[in-house]
Amino acid sequence: MSNSKQPAAKAAKPASSGSFSTVFAFAIIPIVLIAGILIFKTVLGNPANFEGGDPNGHPIPGNLLGMMYKGGILVPVLIGVFLLVIAVSFERLFTILQARGKGSIPQFVKKVQSLLNAGNVDAAIAECNKQRGSVANVVLAGLKMYKQMETEQGMDRDQKVEAIKKELEEATALELPMLEKNLVILSTVSSLATLLGLLGTVFGMIRSFSAMATTGAPDAVALSSGISEALINTALGISSSALAIIFYNLFTTRIDGMTYAIDEASFSIAQTFAAKH
Repeated sequence: MSNSKQPAAKAAKPASSGSFSTVFAFAIIPIVLIAGILIFKTVLGNPANFEGGDPNGHPIPGNLLGMMYKGGILVPVLIGVFLLVIAVSFERLFTILQARGKGSIPQFVKKVQSLLNAGNVDAAIAECNKQRGSVANVVLAGLKMYKQMETEQGMDRDQKVEAIKKELEEATALELPMLEKNLVILSTVSSLATLLGLLGTVFGMIRSFSAMATTGAPDAVALSSGISEALINTALGISSSALAIIFYNLFTTRIDGMTYAIDEASFSIAQTFAAKH
């Protein structure tokens, strides 16, 4: 009876976290786009940012918000993309901090290894219950199978070791996808944001030179103003892309560290069992 309940309990945490991450991914994109439009209309388009209080006119010299408003229709989209990077980064940061558990992961792995070498499996299980991170969840599953295989009579040593390895692999397969969820959003934004910024800049440049061609006489002030407004798109795109790259690399480095700890602990559990039995 107890064996049949263990897999369900083990899967409960990743399943709930994965469900939240999926709902978050679907909900956050329209939310940030709506927020971007509202910021564009109410904050950037505030009449106080323009000469004569007219958003259709020129922005007040030196007023960055008014210049951003004149950047064109892609500005609210780029603002939404920037907010998307911030929102996903906070969600992943919270999830990964939770997955780290309590204390240092390398020290936890070393402590479990020393307890296993001393033959104290129960104390190693207690350490997992105290650590309560993704690495501890995988190690706990392996240790429970380790303890079960110690009393199993119908299998030889190699079969028992394979059973332990299989349990560790299954536990790892439940934990790692939860950590990597939604990182694809950051990796996509890291390249897409720059392209959107450049596209907005191209649209702005076309609009500026079209206006110059219509008036006939070159106006250096109007041209420079139009170019600066167009480049706002590039600035927003590059900012979003840079943040996405930084956070993506930060999170993947953290996940790689936990994956290495899981591999190290799994190898140690299997090898210790093989050596002692």
